[in-house]
Amino acid sequence: MFGLTNFDTAHLRIVLNSGIEVVSNQVCFSLLDQRASHAMTDLCLAHNIKLLAFGTVAGGFLTERWLNKVEPTLNNSLTWSQMKYKRFIDASGGWAVFQNLLKALKQVAIKNNCSIANVASRYMLEQAAVGGVIIGARLGKSEHIQENLSLLSLSLNGESKNLIKENLTQLSAIQGDCGDEYRKPPFLTASGDLSHHVETIPPPYPSYQGADGRIKALSGTVWEDIAGFSRAIKKGNRILVSGTTATHGPKAIGGNDPIAQTHFVIDKIEGAIQSLGGTLDQVVRTRIFIRNINDWEAIARAHGERFKTIQPVNTMVKADLIGDEYLIEMEAEAIVD
Repeated sequence: MFGLTNFDTAHLRIVLNSGIEVVSNQVCFSLLDQRASHAMTDLCLAHNIKLLAFGTVAGGFLTERWLNKVEPTLNNSLTWSQMKYKRFIDASGGWAVFQNLLKALKQVAIKNNCSIANVASRYMLEQAAVGGVIIGARLGKSEHIQENLSLLSLSLNGESKNLIKENLTQLSAIQGDCGDEYRKPPFLTASGDLSHHVETIPPPYPSYQGADGRIKALSGTVWEDIAGFSRAIKKGNRILVSGTTATHGPKAIGGNDPIAQTHFVIDKIEGAIQSLGGTLDQVVRTRIFIRNINDWEAIARAHGERFKTIQPVNTMVKADLIGDEYLIEMEAEAIVD
């Protein structure tokens, strides 16, 4: 059994359908950040997985300390955690909208004889699929042990919940899926990028200079030597990716779920393109070959989830794929401007 951190819905689905048993997924989930309340919650409920919610007090912003206060400047005068969650406040509508939320939480806190932080955390603790909340502490400064223990006895009635829900509708939704704040712009991290986590990100596949100026990306599979092909090739400003199945080493990934297989295939395609200096949003064509015609819509929707803002030209056909375990094969072309 595994407990995961910051898996998005697509990749949690890949893991589950590959036969790996998961008991929890630790994700950012708060009044400011409701990404986990949609597809992630549905998937977790279907597989009895618990969400461990962090960020429920937004680095201390969801407390009385910031009620009716002037908006702080996003700089090193804030703690790392405050710098991170100030970006969430900005992305969810800004300081004025955030102050309205704090005022509503204060009303609920007074009614329940507790703190704003208690209300914010208790509300999240009662969300479907949430198994627990993770509240950060600065030893010697803000442990709040006794205050947090009161969460176990606190109960929010319907009136309090409705007041909170009403104010949540005034917030702008944080875009993307769980963990995307670490994976793609706009990075909602302390530094606004990944510089305080990693210096560089290595390419998924090694690349080699080939003939006539082409650059090859090789995944190392035995079939590249047997059949004489590359995972991808860059020639000039074009990157062409070979037909790709949901294979990792000798294993098929995603089980019998066409959606899980599609997401894994697109991951491999994205990795090949990145290894040659491109990005997924530079893809101009995809070709999809599917084994079972009844899977077409599920596969199309998974493709649409990953390419919804890119919208390359696309062809999908039914084909007799090699390998009974594979439900989809896909190739792609990108132009690096």
